[in-house]
Amino acid sequence: MKASKGRVKKLLVSLALVFAGVLVAGGVIAQQRAISIATGGTGGVYYPMGGGLANVLSKNIPGLQATAEVTGGSVDNLKLINSGGSELAFSMADAALDAYNGTDKFTSGKVPVRALMILYPNRMHVVSVEGTGIEKMADLKGKRVSTGSGGSATEVMAFRVIEAAGLDKDKDMKRERLGVAESVNALKDRKIDAFFWVGGIPTAAVTDLGATPTLGKIKMIDHADLVGKMNAKYGNLYISGVIKAGSYPGQDKDNKIAVVWNILVANEKMSDQDAYNIVKTIFEKKADIVAVHREAENFVLQNQLKANSPIPWHPGAAKYFTEQGANPER
Repeated sequence: MKASKGRVKKLLVSLALVFAGVLVAGGVIAQQRAISIATGGTGGVYYPMGGGLANVLSKNIPGLQATAEVTGGSVDNLKLINSGGSELAFSMADAALDAYNGTDKFTSGKVPVRALMILYPNRMHVVSVEGTGIEKMADLKGKRVSTGSGGSATEVMAFRVIEAAGLDKDKDMKRERLGVAESVNALKDRKIDAFFWVGGIPTAAVTDLGATPTLGKIKMIDHADLVGKMNAKYGNLYISGVIKAGSYPGQDKDNKIAVVWNILVANEKMSDQDAYNIVKTIFEKKADIVAVHREAENFVLQNQLKANSPIPWHPGAAKYFTEQGANPER
């Protein structure tokens, strides 16, 4: 009986080893790995879009499991790329350039960041409501204003808009550092009078604000006239744009704004094959990401230009675009 049990045990062990060998040979164990996608706060566009991206990559790249992570935004994301805490990240182009050059919030050292693809245009929102007395940028003087969370590129761009408007971010306003969801709640509670937010259209938290009629009608402050001054100091990173009337509940006129591109980035150490596979999958499964957020409609080959990315392309991404007939160096 004991011998019989021993033979059964040996047989089970042998079968387990054979099964494990099959898994390894098939790449299930040997190649299975997790990657982190650094996004932003839950009230913005980066996080839900990042969730859609993670789902697409996990389903379509064998052996890859991607997860979208909540972060403070572009600045935090670029630091995660630098440290290896995340393999992919969403970033605004201006913050990515600062990281690449080791300037502004990255004076501790340059980040070896590379562009994988141009995503969608990020629109600067300067938001208030009726009753605050804010109709134009100059009216922010003496007000309580959130300029974005501390780890965000919203804060970087907000400071540049404020500077171009001839205001001092520290002396001319009482400044808070809140993410978009927190900013909306603070405005609802009358703890602030206005806030800055750079995001896609629509941003869920801003939609929520516009749909709260007891606050008074939403006010979107024009500032497109400041783009020239911003570019004169920081390079040709910004363009003029419009948030069309009706983009948010209660928005009854076009809002003339500053715009900057969003890009998907990685560390230069990412393998060319990984970069190629990731970009290829995103373009082939674009419809699945559009279903999560319509800003993904801007994922087009025509936008994959050197002019839209101030940092170098990852070679794997550039290879894919070239194969598709695009010229990423244009």
